[in-house]
Amino acid sequence: MSLGNILVHVDSKPRTAVRLALALTIAQRTGARLTGLFAEKAEAQFVGSVPSWPSPHYAAALEEARSAFEVATPTLGDRAAFLDVNRGSDHEIGRRFVEIARTFDLVVLGQTHDAEPVPARLPEQAIYESGRPVLVVPFVGNYPDVGQRPLFAWRTSRGAARAAFDVLPLIGKDADALVVEVARKSDQRDEFADLLVANLAARGVRARYQHFVVDEVAVMDTLLSAVSDHAADILAIGAFDHGTQSLLGHGAGTRHILAHMTAPVLFSH
Repeated sequence: MSLGNILVHVDSKPRTAVRLALALTIAQRTGARLTGLFAEKAEAQFVGSVPSWPSPHYAAALEEARSAFEVATPTLGDRAAFLDVNRGSDHEIGRRFVEIARTFDLVVLGQTHDAEPVPARLPEQAIYESGRPVLVVPFVGNYPDVGQRPLFAWRTSRGAARAAFDVLPLIGKDADALVVEVARKSDQRDEFADLLVANLAARGVRARYQHFVVDEVAVMDTLLSAVSDHAADILAIGAFDHGTQSLLGHGAGTRHILAHMTAPVLFSH
């Protein structure tokens, strides 16, 4: 399993440098191509009653992001490319971003918050609609690399299985991995979890397995605590799995992780 093409979201704000640096490190380590995709909310400029696109503000932000990308990626040579989503509304940014993301092996996005000029639901939309693994980088902290201390959020589900294997190209040699299964009191422990640990070992990933039984509303907080306790540098988790925190509604667990992550998270759906 290998990566050939990585897509990283860029905009004109300072946090772009953090996720771009991480995406660049992954591309250098795996030999993958790296494409920066500029996406930033903006309104059209009106001349009288006639809208004009792109606005001078958008054009300036685009060129600032393009310049920063080119400065950061000279070591990649022709393995680096830059694209513009070329839209300013939430709806159009989301639609075009997802359509482009579907053509890549891995998508790298930042965790959104109020100060960022991107649609608040862009990571969620990319995870749910693109069909590609999405690596989301927290909006606080620096993450020069991932894959030495991975944590696999395991349960007997399609999403968890996809995440466990989608993350493998990011896992470093001699990694210290932890497989965590968090179950509700009404759930049965996965009797085949040891086969995942064995499969990881066959791929050179040393992993331990831990099982927790908690109340329904504590599932995701227990996972986040495990990330902290393991000093994990990446969490791999299935997204929008049916049944995950079902009392809170479909996707509530995914949104909780998106809101409260403390390390980069690879989501697979």
